[in-house]
Amino acid sequence: MKRINFFLFTFLIVGRVFSQGQQNWTSAEIYQSIKKLNVLGSVLYVAAHPDDENTRLIAYLSKDRLFRTGYLSMTRGDGGQNLIGEEQGIELGLIRTQELLAARRIDGGEQFFTRAFDFGYSKNPEETFIKWDKEKILSDVVWVIRKFQPDIIVTRFPTTGEGGHGHHTASAILANEAFDAAADPGRFPEHFKYGVKPWQAKRILWNTFNFGGNNTTRADQFKTDVGGYNPLLGKSYGEIAAEGRSQHKSQGFGVPASRGESFEFFRSTKGVQPQNDLLDGVDITWGRVEGGQKISFLADSILKTYNLLLPENSVEGLVRLYKAMLTLPDGYWRNQKLKETQQLIMQCSGLFLDATTTEQYTVQTDSLRINFSFNNRLGTDAVLQQVQVDNFDSIFLKPMEKNKNVNFLKTIFIPSTKQITQPFWLKNEMAEGYYNVDNQMQIGKADADPAFNALIKVKIFGETFTFTKPVRYKFTDPVKGEIYWPLVVMPPVEFNFVNDNNLSIKDSVARAQLHFKPKLNDSTSYKVTFKYSDNWYAERSEFSYGTWKNNENYASPNFKPKKKGLNLKETVSIDVFKGKLPIYAGERKSVSYDHIPMQVYFKAAKTELLQIDLKTFGKK
Repeated sequence: MKRINFFLFTFLIVGRVFSQGQQNWTSAEIYQSIKKLNVLGSVLYVAAHPDDENTRLIAYLSKDRLFRTGYLSMTRGDGGQNLIGEEQGIELGLIRTQELLAARRIDGGEQFFTRAFDFGYSKNPEETFIKWDKEKILSDVVWVIRKFQPDIIVTRFPTTGEGGHGHHTASAILANEAFDAAADPGRFPEHFKYGVKPWQAKRILWNTFNFGGNNTTRADQFKTDVGGYNPLLGKSYGEIAAEGRSQHKSQGFGVPASRGESFEFFRSTKGVQPQNDLLDGVDITWGRVEGGQKISFLADSILKTYNLLLPENSVEGLVRLYKAMLTLPDGYWRNQKLKETQQLIMQCSGLFLDATTTEQYTVQTDSLRINFSFNNRLGTDAVLQQVQVDNFDSIFLKPMEKNKNVNFLKTIFIPSTKQITQPFWLKNEMAEGYYNVDNQMQIGKADADPAFNALIKVKIFGETFTFTKPVRYKFTDPVKGEIYWPLVVMPPVEFNFVNDNNLSIKDSVARAQLHFKPKLNDSTSYKVTFKYSDNWYAERSEFSYGTWKNNENYASPNFKPKKKGLNLKETVSIDVFKGKLPIYAGERKSVSYDHIPMQVYFKAAKTELLQIDLKTFGKK
């Protein structure tokens, strides 16, 4: 009976099965998105961890005020609790990253991160900054602000410590310093070669709170009611927030839905305190863009003539709107609204564009078969022009008939230079308190890039649009139904040391057993070189083998300390070459739960040599 109860408890925590195929909007959601075309305002919410964000406020800002709304979490929650499994550290961070992304899909926000690592509870911000490297993480916050260009910034916690945890206070300190630094061309000027410019937000506010017996709200603070009901969505913002909050399943954060008025309080920490609206003093219309008046007029006319039963009737008007936007000067809001308009064109058209495989894994130097499936479900004026995936490029010029499937298969070659599928923040060896991300354009991003993207060009009412779709692994589970997971590119061989530690006791030989498992049957010669310090002799420092046997094997080099009587702990790693080409030397790891897509990462093959000068006494 206890076993059954535990199963039921686990099932309830995990909740609904992850599928995440193509997201199709209802006609009501399309209507709301057309309204959003005439709203040019943005808000960035800042806190420390997954679950720190105010999901009700984010839902209100995104779905009621129609602002572009983002959440910047300093960490991925790597040091938090895990109520659904045993994963900790980077694996827990992978889970909680996906839970945050699930919450954002519900409340309409966008998700960002810094490089900071959640190393667990911190007593104060000073301790936090020692491990995080304050200047690096401040640079990340400034970078996100300069890219996102928020009109206002909101912090969950104050700079004065009422938030308790050192990470919490540190997040507010960084946000307030970044408020000024983002506008200063002398701070982090290395950003500017990547296309960003200094940005000054109007104000930064602390979203005061009343929880945990600590009431920081005051009557003289600005307040706004975020508990309204949205008839287009059929939910209150409290109900949307509860659904989003409940995505944090690894923390057991399922919460009840709330209804009725609910006030959020704010105090400006920099900039003028708002009087009537959070965005007081900010022009949130097309008036902030040169030549934007004509765009406002066109968007209004599309909204007035929109037919909930016939969304495809609005496609031609949206294409005209898109072309008009292209005539505007290049700039942040012009480019953002172009993206929104293109997405609306696809949703109103009912276009289904899918690129999938029947295998979850593909291997460098092997081949991959991709299934393409397209459908013009509502019969809009659409011509399939071109499909591209890496080295595959095909011209079609085929009119897409109403609700007729266009299906075809293509096999592509995976070159040896194709990067393995590794979350970008795990690509380099991390420091104690932060991930080492050396590509500036990846800083701030929430998720790993897909292994392959399909670029699908479709001409709609005379204008060519390029829709980008990730190539994903699709399968049908007999119980769960249709499931989409990321496609993973693997190296041709996996390597791992059998033991984490290899002992040399009383200067004896330490035996480091290396396991390798080929993924190809290609008869290529591989060379493995062991890397170790000068404190050891190696029985063999390298070996070669071929994969034509296509089976698992082991190598067991012996290491002997050069000096006797020492206590040493040193690392052994390997370099691997396929011919003259270096390949990744490590093994695949995965994290799988029903509520998130399977997460795969690769761990470098390393082991420790321990020389222990053990002395024993009293042998009788």
